[in-house]
Amino acid sequence: MTSVYSIGYMRSHHESRQTSYYSYFAVALGSVMGIAFAGNLFTLFIFYELLTLSTYPLVTHAGDDAAREAGRMYLGYLLGTSVMLLLLALIWTWSLTGTLDFRSGGILEGTVTPGIASILLILFVFGIGKAAVMPFHLWLPAAMVAPTPVSALLHAVAVVKAGVFTILKVAIYIFGIDFLAEVPATQWLMYVAAATILLAAIVALRQDNLKLRLAWSTISQLSYIVLCALLVTPLGIVGGSLHIVMHAFAKITLFFCAGAILITTHKTRVSELNGIGRRMPWTMAAFTVGALSMIGVPPAAGFISKWYILLGSIEAGQMIAVGVIITSTLLNAAYFLPIVYAAFFRAPEGNTGNVNSDAHAEAPLTVILAIAVTATGTLALFFVPDIPLELAQQLTGESK
Repeated sequence: MTSVYSIGYMRSHHESRQTSYYSYFAVALGSVMGIAFAGNLFTLFIFYELLTLSTYPLVTHAGDDAAREAGRMYLGYLLGTSVMLLLLALIWTWSLTGTLDFRSGGILEGTVTPGIASILLILFVFGIGKAAVMPFHLWLPAAMVAPTPVSALLHAVAVVKAGVFTILKVAIYIFGIDFLAEVPATQWLMYVAAATILLAAIVALRQDNLKLRLAWSTISQLSYIVLCALLVTPLGIVGGSLHIVMHAFAKITLFFCAGAILITTHKTRVSELNGIGRRMPWTMAAFTVGALSMIGVPPAAGFISKWYILLGSIEAGQMIAVGVIITSTLLNAAYFLPIVYAAFFRAPEGNTGNVNSDAHAEAPLTVILAIAVTATGTLALFFVPDIPLELAQQLTGESK
């Protein structure tokens, strides 16, 4: 759907170098599929790095100074963490176990002490920079200079989800849930993830640029999944796995809407969105669906994954995690609901560009089609979550 969306966006926004854009876009999509199907850490690492390299030209697509600076930060953070930390973790794991294969129950138990495992876990969590755990997170808001379709797929779904997907794979198939519970570093890394959830949500609350608010929201939401991996409970793993899917549908909808607003009204700031729901009712209705899912309000899909995350925290006896989830949910509401309220219930501030403030002015059909599909998916996954739920339960051997 992002490919469909890109057609309308790139043409309407009169973006240059569209051939190279779609070429790198295709390589990035292929890299994500390589990560998804990797049978061992080495193969995953190769495609993980290819994803970084293929998305760099997309981040710097505008070609101006801001894009080049963002690109340097993007490569610096992602290549720096993966080469200096993640690669070291891979080499050390292979030297200790003789394999990097993903195996049920993990490969480290019985071969390393909890102390060594703690060091490895630290290297993995911070080495997987795409998960954007603080302090290795600033590349993500910097990358918002990219065209909105890039922000939508690569910085709300593919790139960042490659990070948390890898952390889940490492937790389940390299450490193993049972052994991970015995690793001392698991507890304090969980607190780092919890801090990332709250701090990023607070920063999101202060952002007036719409894409930046969504980017900081993503940093917060990613650490829900990292937290779930470190809860080392079956329900936590299920919740984290589900959140990959539920967050993807909702956040890509929100980015699609941000792009639709940009190409139709040229507005980029939250403070400029008064009354925009009257001019772009379909776009802002979809935005509302995505926002409710991010908050975790039924009947949006985010409620399902947040419910399992909360159950996983209770199952682990981690009341701090329960408090973090409740507090962050309130913060989610604080930075999303005012946008929805202003869009539908505040008077427009006047004419902008060639668009009459009282007239409907939706984005091109391909853009609206993509928004409609992802928003519908966000609602449908609340009512029919069976497929992702069954897949998530398979990770813990609890498929029903």
